[in-house]
Amino acid sequence: MKQIPGRDKVLSMLGLAARSRNVVSGGFATEQAVKSNKAGLVIIAEDASGNTRKKYSNMCDFYEVPYAFHGTKAALGHSMGKEERSVLAVTDEGFANSIRKHLTDSE
Repeated sequence: MKQIPGRDKVLSMLGLAARSRNVVSGGFATEQAVKSNKAGLVIIAEDASGNTRKKYSNMCDFYEVPYAFHGTKAALGHSMGKEERSVLAVTDEGFANSIRKHLTDSE
């Protein structure tokens, strides 16, 4: 099974951001980051529940935070060395911009 190069790049960038403590993950932490204006980018798993997808996309629209649907819950968690994660927020603007660029490249 061949993987799309852009997708690998997004997950590896998330891993780097997580290791440098520039990612918060999980529902509560992501919501806090968005509402306190610390989130530069929110990533929502493609296989997250409809409720989760709607809640975080609406929240990001309201607080004007960019967001993307990318990867599976397992892939997002694995990229950060954690259990499955439905949502996460990148808190460093540099990482957020770089990941956003790779997201648009892979579409």
